[in-house]
Amino acid sequence: MARKELAKAYEPWDVEEKWESHWEASRTFSPDPDGPGESYSIVIPPPNVTGVLHMGHALNLTLQDILCRFNRQQGRNVLWVPGTDHAGIATQNVVERQLKGEGLTRDDLGREKFIERVWEWKKEKGDHILSQIRRMGASVDWTRECFTFDDQRAKAVRQVFVKLFEQGLIYKGDYIINWCNRCHTALADDEVEHEAKPGKLHHIKYPLADGTGHLIVATTRPETMLADTAIAVNPDDDRFNKYIGKTAILPLVGRELPIIGDSYVDIEFGTGCLKVTPAHDMNDWELGRKHNLEVISILDEQGFVNENAPEKYRGLSVTDARKMVLDELESEGLLKEIVDHDHSVGVCYRCKSTIEPHVSTQWFVSMKPLAEKARAAVPAETQIFPEHWTKTYYQWLDEIRDWCISRQIWWGHRIPAWTCEECGELIVSIDDPTVCTKCGSSKLVQDEDVLDTWFSSALWPFSTLGWPDDTRELARYYPTSCLVTGFDILFFWVARMMMMGLQFMEQVPFKHVYIHALVRDEQGKKMSKSTGNVIDPLDMIGKYGADALRFTLTSFAAMGRDIKLSEQRIEGYKHFMNKIWNATRFAMMNLPDEIPAVELSEADGLANRWILHRLEEVKAAVAEATVEYRFNEIAQTLYKFIWSEFCDWYLEMIKPALYGEDEKAKAATQKVLWTVLSETMVLLHPVTPFITQEIWNVLPRPAGDDRSEDIATLPAPEKRPSCLDPKAVDEMDLFMGVVSGTRNIRTELLIEPAKKLDLLIRTVNDDDKAVLTANLGLIQSLARIENITVGPDAKGPKASGAAVVRGNELSVPLEGVVDFEAELARLDKNLAKLEKTMKGVAGKLKNPGFVNNAPAEVVEGEKTKLAEMEEEKTKLTQLKARLESVMG
Repeated sequence: MARKELAKAYEPWDVEEKWESHWEASRTFSPDPDGPGESYSIVIPPPNVTGVLHMGHALNLTLQDILCRFNRQQGRNVLWVPGTDHAGIATQNVVERQLKGEGLTRDDLGREKFIERVWEWKKEKGDHILSQIRRMGASVDWTRECFTFDDQRAKAVRQVFVKLFEQGLIYKGDYIINWCNRCHTALADDEVEHEAKPGKLHHIKYPLADGTGHLIVATTRPETMLADTAIAVNPDDDRFNKYIGKTAILPLVGRELPIIGDSYVDIEFGTGCLKVTPAHDMNDWELGRKHNLEVISILDEQGFVNENAPEKYRGLSVTDARKMVLDELESEGLLKEIVDHDHSVGVCYRCKSTIEPHVSTQWFVSMKPLAEKARAAVPAETQIFPEHWTKTYYQWLDEIRDWCISRQIWWGHRIPAWTCEECGELIVSIDDPTVCTKCGSSKLVQDEDVLDTWFSSALWPFSTLGWPDDTRELARYYPTSCLVTGFDILFFWVARMMMMGLQFMEQVPFKHVYIHALVRDEQGKKMSKSTGNVIDPLDMIGKYGADALRFTLTSFAAMGRDIKLSEQRIEGYKHFMNKIWNATRFAMMNLPDEIPAVELSEADGLANRWILHRLEEVKAAVAEATVEYRFNEIAQTLYKFIWSEFCDWYLEMIKPALYGEDEKAKAATQKVLWTVLSETMVLLHPVTPFITQEIWNVLPRPAGDDRSEDIATLPAPEKRPSCLDPKAVDEMDLFMGVVSGTRNIRTELLIEPAKKLDLLIRTVNDDDKAVLTANLGLIQSLARIENITVGPDAKGPKASGAAVVRGNELSVPLEGVVDFEAELARLDKNLAKLEKTMKGVAGKLKNPGFVNNAPAEVVEGEKTKLAEMEEEKTKLTQLKARLESVMG
């Protein structure tokens, strides 16, 4: 069979497409639930079907994939479940925008036809993000792909809703929602866009009921004062806490308002006194619930003042009501002042009209009973990494409010509740009822609302495994092993999955939760389209390959620390991929078609002993870092080992053995070279699956090696304690110190690389002398030395470059090598030129006219330029001093 070859250059795109298709077609990552091995499972945080891959997804997928591929190497039975979220609001918005382009609305189609239209969109474009996940190399089991709105998940959702209702944990009640008066619809929070708008802060006098004075309240919406039911102050505010428990009179209405104390009130904002209007402000609603305040709504669904306000205001628009209220306050001397105030205003994503908070009847989950279990489970059954997020998790659960789960849209799991038109009976059922359970009437009307998307995704860890059916997957892979997610959904999703898992499976849904950090731009700013600093992962894959992107993200994924990402860093790790490729090509040119049957213990020589020892250390370090979620250490360990140790040192040191006449030494070195390269590819595979697969597929094998050509199925490299050789590390440390020290002398004194030098090493003991003497040829080759003298009496002439390595003195004679006078003259000339330029730049930066008027980036550029020149001056000054010292 013809020997396989690597292409001259690494072109990741063809390689990635080939292996991605191979893994999926061969079902490499589809485990057998009845197969051997300890279970390890992860469920993918389901991206929205409307979404596109962003850098947060890329990081999340990379970290999950590392864990899954690593645990397969440990012999575990690994399942990684993929899937998407139906994203009720976002998806409905997309389709409604399409309809708008056709001059239609969802009401024109009707509910049934509209749902059909959304399904058509989902089949055509809704799985686009899955193809993008494939490009990342995610080793998910595509045969078990799930969707939060497919039949099995719908079955689970209905079961959970009905069970919670029967347990008294789901109920119907009033709640405040976002309401668009123009579109006449409720909007979820993520449908509301926030715009900074200029406004006014109105300072209004509220007389105290006992006649002792008044409190001044600041508000941006004076018309809603007609619905005020309290005044709130901060208990820590010494100006007003004495009024807590008293009452004030609501101007223009005459209603008595209790004065309450709550730490929510910002002492620094406005006057420090807050009007509380539960029906017309989201935060006031929560204050109202907390303090059991009356809820009065004075606006109808069209945005006009209703019957709950004094008669003279009824029927007015918000704008007209505001004008009338301000005029009356002023005429009564109750309007102290009006000041300019910019603030964030919620607007409808469709028509840009201002959103009005509106109280309506909604469905809720009673959260406190569920939250108690979820809190007790951490860290007893589930650990959160980094640990500091545990405190945040506790805080949210301790302050938890009931969860409003109903949404006034059509795309989603419709609430399985029916009302009898004859007797008003409410029926909640898993199966669609045909007759009323109370009166027998067939006139049943299903609730129009659908469930919050988070409701179905809260069931994800067990619904994806087939629940409520008793499946093999559920029995084998629940609870899952680890959840990798962002901190922003710790409450929306993670805590709710904990609650639902404990309630319905009586087990936590995952044993570990790893909270990854944010990916920011290189200045540490959050990426956003508006600021133009977004780095698109698909663009980066297109330019540099998936492995380069994955390795970059991994190398900066330190626990609890945000990633500062730049395209230059990704490009840099593309060079690392090239380094691996070229090192492999070198190895392939020096390896036979069949690897020699040589025992590693027969491999002599410092290079072989040292690299085998280091390989064992790397195996242990990578495994430990992976288990402890120190992802950056995985990448950094492998990078240092491959680039600095394997490529820069080992490959150079073994050339004499590979090119020499000693066949025994050559065969032993070939065996070590193959062992280190092949096992390093297995270690690196979880981080960079594509390049390692391509390399593994072409590497020659020893006779009888029948391991799979698919590196993704290989076990982790076996440990070889017999290869641990601390003495080799110590000897190598001395060897590298001598070679590097000699190279540094050449570099510092600007001696040409081609210039042959002599080296004298004055040793401090016989052991060091023996090590250096045994490796004289390698020192000569790597440091480009012509003659070497080693021993306790070796000493160079006065005009020598010098260095000290572990007490051993290195001397490089410079007579005839360096023209000292010419070098000093050149340095003086360069320093004078540099100082003149620095003086000009420094003068510019001291000029207020330049600093204050030039663009900020220009000023910053000049500062950077000056700093670089100062650094260059330091280097030249140090070099001059070194030369003068050598001249002595």
